[in-house]
Amino acid sequence: MRSPAEAANRPAKATCRPGGVLGRVLAHAAATPDALAVRDTDDTLTYAELADAARRLAGVLRARGVGRGDAVGVLLPHSTGVVVAQLAVWWAGGHYVPLDAAYPRARLAAMLADAGVVLTVGGKDLLEAAGVPDARALAVSASGGTAHEGAPLGERELPEPCAYDPDAVAYTMFTSGSTGRPKAVAIPHRAVAELVTEPEFLTVTPRDRVLFHSPLAFDASPFELWTALANGAAAVVSTADRESLENLARDVERLGATVALFTTALFHHLAARGSAVFGVLRSVIVGGEALSGRLAHAVLRRHPWLELVNGYGPTEATSFATAHRVLPADGEAPPPIGRPIAGATAHVRDEHGAPVLPGVRGELWIGGSRLALGYLGQPERTAEAFVDDPADPAHGRLYRTGDLVSARPDGTLDFHGRLDDQVKVRGYRIEPGEIEHALRSHAGVADAAVTVLRPDASGGANTVDARLAAFVVPAEGTRPSPAALREHLAGLLPAHMVPSAWSLTDRLPVTANGKVDRAALAGLPLAAPDAADAPARELTPLQQAVAAAWARALDREVTDPDADFLALGGHSLLALGVVDDLREDLGVELSLAAFFAAPTVAGQAELVERELAAAFGPDEDETEGGR
Repeated sequence: MRSPAEAANRPAKATCRPGGVLGRVLAHAAATPDALAVRDTDDTLTYAELADAARRLAGVLRARGVGRGDAVGVLLPHSTGVVVAQLAVWWAGGHYVPLDAAYPRARLAAMLADAGVVLTVGGKDLLEAAGVPDARALAVSASGGTAHEGAPLGERELPEPCAYDPDAVAYTMFTSGSTGRPKAVAIPHRAVAELVTEPEFLTVTPRDRVLFHSPLAFDASPFELWTALANGAAAVVSTADRESLENLARDVERLGATVALFTTALFHHLAARGSAVFGVLRSVIVGGEALSGRLAHAVLRRHPWLELVNGYGPTEATSFATAHRVLPADGEAPPPIGRPIAGATAHVRDEHGAPVLPGVRGELWIGGSRLALGYLGQPERTAEAFVDDPADPAHGRLYRTGDLVSARPDGTLDFHGRLDDQVKVRGYRIEPGEIEHALRSHAGVADAAVTVLRPDASGGANTVDARLAAFVVPAEGTRPSPAALREHLAGLLPAHMVPSAWSLTDRLPVTANGKVDRAALAGLPLAAPDAADAPARELTPLQQAVAAAWARALDREVTDPDADFLALGGHSLLALGVVDDLREDLGVELSLAAFFAAPTVAGQAELVERELAAAFGPDEDETEGGR
């Protein structure tokens, strides 16, 4: 793999002719300068304005020393400014590293170091909270503007785009690592452009508005953004942080979105609740986990005009490698993951790397021009995952996905699970080994294993959800509580990697060859909620209403006012459903921040009581103090 430093040392071309996605954006700016390019709830940018803003910020980046091959962090909330910033990095010749402000400070620091970031563009408060040194920070506004040192750049000082190199890094996206160290996946410009330019697997035209709502550090976000801008469509930016499923639908309608990407988990929740969002959109692509045929069929039955695409692909193959248009004829059976798209190739191999016959299960190896360059700073991991095809050298380099699939006679692929311990939860790819490594760093932990608990098929409200479970062997003489272990992990890992179910055990089950028996883990008893040792108190009527909303989301009975949402297996996606139910049942608006600040039944009942008092209490003029 050519490193970013090596790319920077390559001689520049004689002319600066932009290509790839940036080149297409500039072509749209020249051909349709007044067409809408980006819109959020506060700002709009035409293609001409977007190009101008990116050019000016690129001038500031160049003045701060950013050049070809340099890595630039982007730490901004969803806004027009985050679009400007990423384009400006490309314009200056660098590649961007998307960062999530919700990540622990230590993890952000490790990501910046591993990616070799020379400068981070972000909001002033976010940069300070992340501990980015002033010398390596560039504060910008939500619209992408910045007050930089010295006099404003003159027109002659504004840079032309750096010469396009299809093999240079476009962005670096981090994925979970089994050794405890996240992997920095380097995606080249060629791969991005080939995926998003005039896609055949999803309808996108210049008249469309593509919803940009995925977290910036999630590999769905480049697909959302560049699919819009590469095709002359508009990227409409949801800035609501998904405070509720209703607000997400409201954003879709208010912004006029016609195309959206949803993680499978989010699609399942929207579908199960009969969300109005599907009545607004024309095209939806779903990916991240196995899609429920039952829920997909129900959505298509209610919205027969909807173009619903089941996409599959690891970060190493640039978001999506295969796709399948889901049709009513697919029925309620699990839909296939489809056939290769946009330059990707798919090969089903046995444990020796030999091709298998149609219908026979094997590992999916992906090839083609959209593979990542590899893992930055981890040549051994790169060599393990990206291999030359032993069966046919003409196929070139292939990526071993670790996914178990089978091919139908026409080449359509069916997904059958994993060959290793890697799991998917709410669209995020998680290596249990990374969580186990973090758990073992706690003084009260002798050993640990992490797996995913799949829902049963009982037909409850939560049958499409999955959750992480940690099985912990306490160190001698200690017995750490799940709350303490959660707090420990929260300081090291993103929220989606913190388990919601816990078990303390004397030993971990092992197989005959001495490895942890992960299949047997699910049979171990889970720890009771932290408050279970105290005698349960009777629920008040308002607490009963809150508990009922929790029970629907968690698919379990909730009877204790001191019960904790996270300890019962809750997470942010389930919380969205609870917030919506409380709005519908009680007429109160709770933000997710307020929800998790008071994560018990009693605490949320108090919040609801205050909201109701504020909304329906006596007018000020009628009170004693108002006379």
